[in-house]
Amino acid sequence: MASATPDKRLNLAQQLVHDLSQQILSGALPAGSKLPTEEAVTKARGVSRTVVREAMSRLQAEGLVETRRGIGTFVVDAIPAGDFQSASPGMSAAYNAVAIIELRLCLEVEAAAIAAQRATREQLAALRAALDESADTQAPCLRSDFEFHLQIAQCTGNSFFIDTMTHLGHTLQAAAQQAMAEGSAEQRALEAREREQVHAAIAHRDVGAARAAMRLHLVNCLSRAQGAVSERPRTSQTSTA
Repeated sequence: MASATPDKRLNLAQQLVHDLSQQILSGALPAGSKLPTEEAVTKARGVSRTVVREAMSRLQAEGLVETRRGIGTFVVDAIPAGDFQSASPGMSAAYNAVAIIELRLCLEVEAAAIAAQRATREQLAALRAALDESADTQAPCLRSDFEFHLQIAQCTGNSFFIDTMTHLGHTLQAAAQQAMAEGSAEQRALEAREREQVHAAIAHRDVGAARAAMRLHLVNCLSRAQGAVSERPRTSQTSTA
């Protein structure tokens, strides 16, 4: 069987990095646990050894795993780089939520536009599935909401977008937990409609509409987060804004 082309191999490695990163960040693969062997991953995923090695190299470079010669590859017992859990010490979760959304405005608006240009048929199907999973869940589903945004990063085909969103995963889901605890059912329904608009623009290859829909979604999220900040007193502050 012919070997995968460089682009195909990269996509397979990115998907493997994404899947393993999510398992690590969610705690499904806790610190100290040993990853399956290269041979086991190759058979389970139906990919080449080269793909597995590339994925493991990237996980190691990102500080998520370490390889011990002659023993195996293990999840690192440390907070991975990019897990911004303590971005603003001394500030409330609401203040941190605002800061995170400001960062996302710089990242995800353009990611949506690029996704509208580059998404493959398979990636669009995965994006639709993530959106449907969130919509079909009666209770708020943090993972499916985050998966939708992560799938948009996947649609860009740009490993830097993918890696950044993957690293932000734990922090984004923590912020969403706080928002969902305080948000109304009407608010969550509005957010779902906004995500539908983002998906529709990407699926129709409308770059301008994708950019605008994502900006609207995140600006509305920012407005809601800022409203939460204004309704609560500051905690003891150790630095200026």
